[in-house]
Amino acid sequence: MTLDQPSDLRACSEDQLQQVCDETRQFLIDTVSKIGGHLSAGLGTVELTTALHYVFNTPNDRIVWDIGHQAYPHKILTGRRDQLHTIRQPGGLSGFLKRTESEYDTFGAGHSSTSISAALGMAVAASQQKLERDVVAIIGDGALTAGMAFEALNNAGDMDANVLVILNDNDMSISPNVGALKNYLTKLMTGPTISSVRRGTKKALSGLPPVRDYARRWEEHIKGMILPSTFFEEMGFYYAGPIDGHDIETLVTTLRNLKEIEGPRFLHIVTKKGKGFEPAEDAPIKYHGVSPFNPTTGEFGKKVKTRTYTDVFSDWLCDMAAVDQKLIGITPAMREGSGLVRFSEEYPERYFDVAIAEQHALTFAAGMACDGQKPVVAIYSTFLQRAYDQLIHDVSVQDLDVMLAIDRAGLVGADGATHAGVFDYSFLRCVPGCVIYAPSDEAECRDMLYSAYQHTGLTAVRYPRGSGTGAKERKEMSIIPLGKGEIVQNGQQVAILSFGTLLPAALEAAKNLNSTVVNMRFVKPIDEALIRELCATHDLLVTIEENVVAGGAGSAVNEFIAADGLGTPSLNLGLPDRYIDHGNQADLLAECGLDAAGIQQSIVASPYYQPIPEKKTKLV
Repeated sequence: MTLDQPSDLRACSEDQLQQVCDETRQFLIDTVSKIGGHLSAGLGTVELTTALHYVFNTPNDRIVWDIGHQAYPHKILTGRRDQLHTIRQPGGLSGFLKRTESEYDTFGAGHSSTSISAALGMAVAASQQKLERDVVAIIGDGALTAGMAFEALNNAGDMDANVLVILNDNDMSISPNVGALKNYLTKLMTGPTISSVRRGTKKALSGLPPVRDYARRWEEHIKGMILPSTFFEEMGFYYAGPIDGHDIETLVTTLRNLKEIEGPRFLHIVTKKGKGFEPAEDAPIKYHGVSPFNPTTGEFGKKVKTRTYTDVFSDWLCDMAAVDQKLIGITPAMREGSGLVRFSEEYPERYFDVAIAEQHALTFAAGMACDGQKPVVAIYSTFLQRAYDQLIHDVSVQDLDVMLAIDRAGLVGADGATHAGVFDYSFLRCVPGCVIYAPSDEAECRDMLYSAYQHTGLTAVRYPRGSGTGAKERKEMSIIPLGKGEIVQNGQQVAILSFGTLLPAALEAAKNLNSTVVNMRFVKPIDEALIRELCATHDLLVTIEENVVAGGAGSAVNEFIAADGLGTPSLNLGLPDRYIDHGNQADLLAECGLDAAGIQQSIVASPYYQPIPEKKTKLV
């Protein structure tokens, strides 16, 4: 069956929808098996996606997906089937929702828990403009743990907005869900009332197979009818469900019925991550984001395991926990991604997954620090942005002893702009008392994690996704002197000040320029004495960082030069004032002029650079 647009889908009969779902699911498996990408979440939303585009008049009606991991079927059914093989590839489709990519992508999403707020805004906009338009938000039970989702539910129920919220309940985010809401939904599905109805129905109809099958299909409807007033109804929503999110017939009927009701509505569906592909059903975390695999067996090709910065942190955390009982590990729903699996197994009583709640994670850590614990918050750079007020108001203002282990700093490759951690130097540097460590390799990262932990106050160790130079770590850790850089190579005229893991590129660029190279190691405090020394002996200071230039490490150097009246010109190299799209990390760095060739080219092009004359051989 060939369907290029939702209008083609709506021309199908309801009897053909299951075939559409089967073919979409198989196409998704076949395509992702060749190129890699997000799999489990999309397999779980095939029927929901089909039903939504069948019932609603998209793109006039707005469908707002949360995050985008589950939106591959949406891309397939909205004119991008033939491009799906380019997803997350340079120049190809985004792995998330992107308004510039398609009119069906009504809201760009890379971080969770935004869909209800955005849909509410669209519903109000339609009302203001007197437009006939349905607005639907889809949110997972993992994303529903974020405070922002409840802020939006509270607002929507109070204003009687014409919006439909669909809870895609699969008992998962990326890691298994935690928290009271997850427990509430589980109780709802397994409570004594529903269980007794199940047992009674099965017993009464055990001898009537056709009727029993019919009753099974309607079991989810019965649950919704017999349950008492729910939490969502108390918030002002018309509640329906739970229903089977893989029953296309029931989905279509339910969505049609809800379409006729005005005001805030809430549909609870139950799905299974990895649906229709047994390996992914059995191991949804493993098949969340995948490399190419065998579409029949699910087996992955042999891959050489390289040690990553996340591995360095994981081992350090366990080593440190072994010697300090006060260490606490905290993550906002990123156990696997942030490297806390081993810690959670070895020190379960000191491991806290607070769900998708970055703001809560920081203030939770602050509370622990108030009473003598030493919390380490493992968090992606891009997600730390969501907790900035708590970082300042709850941690820094009170001068509390909290350590941030910031993963995925800098460019992140295939995940693109929404996941790139390119602002943290800038937004952390202006926070009073915050010490910012910038390791250049794995060995230095381990020592900096140790140093940051020993320091009293707010500290941040910032490291990138993936592997570094392969520098061997030492079991015995040492304290790196606070705010002290290190001259790695002596040269003339130009001093290259490297912050973080761009040091190898700086050294390579310096080969042809005979430049001094410095591993600055700290963004704050900056090594003022070393900068004075370099200004006295060099004509140009060049700063390089995998962070935006605006307000970053280079700005710290500029500010000191100006304040101290040193007068030495500087050249700041970093990420440009625009969002960097998805692609290969090395290629993206080259595009931004942060590879060795780009650094050299920028230095030579500077008006302050004067080539050192070559010494001529005197003829006898």
